[in-house]
Amino acid sequence: MSAARGLLTVFRTGWTSMETFEFIEFEESGPTATVWLNRPPANAVSQDMYVELKQFFDNVDKYLPDARVVVVAGRGKHFCGGNDLEEFKTLSPENSPARMKQVREAFFSIRDSAKPTVAAVQGAAVGTGLCIAASCDLVVAAENARFSLPEVNVGVMGGAKHLSRLVPQGMVRLMHLSGDMVPAADIYKFGGIVEVVPNDELMTRAQALADSLARHSPAALRFAKLSMNTIEYMDLESGYEYEQSLTGELSGYEDSKEAVNAFLERRTPHYTGR
Repeated sequence: MSAARGLLTVFRTGWTSMETFEFIEFEESGPTATVWLNRPPANAVSQDMYVELKQFFDNVDKYLPDARVVVVAGRGKHFCGGNDLEEFKTLSPENSPARMKQVREAFFSIRDSAKPTVAAVQGAAVGTGLCIAASCDLVVAAENARFSLPEVNVGVMGGAKHLSRLVPQGMVRLMHLSGDMVPAADIYKFGGIVEVVPNDELMTRAQALADSLARHSPAALRFAKLSMNTIEYMDLESGYEYEQSLTGELSGYEDSKEAVNAFLERRTPHYTGR
């Protein structure tokens, strides 16, 4: 696969057309893949980039057919510096519904993508950057990572609900009302970040986490992600009943039987996704 900074052109056997992304780069390596946000200098997200994110993650099986787990990272010094502030200058009550729809659809496409995601965060994860990280299933952060919801500073709203996936409500309110930067270590102590690592080890450690997840059946990973997304805000009884229903469905897959047989036979399982 060829990846040029700023523009990625992807060709795959069997595809009927050439596909291009201006602000996203991606690379598949066996059972894992990395997707880079690439809009210098700080990966601030424009409306066009929101559209690309939705296009990519809605069709992640097409772009990354072999990957089981995806690392989401940012090119350069920062993960994502937020929304492109130049576009806020033209925001109005009339055009905001269409624009905000594109924004939330991009975040939801990451959260609902078929493959588990690991955010690898360095530098600033501000506003939109925080929301992208929180939309991923797991977050690994560099020691220099900083998170914030600066919306109150620039006259807009949004992001608090995404932040609530990383920290408890008291911290959500503090960050949302203050707009201040919070170091990764403060998020980590609440459990919203898996690990805070030295800056130069970020991608290695995020990749190691992705590798540890990718050893599992791709079918089981898909069901596990679907389950967690669905039960996140359900009550205990309804949530567990839903999980059990997925157990029944997954039992019809070859991978399910392979997992049991490999465990009983004390061997490494061979998964096919079927």
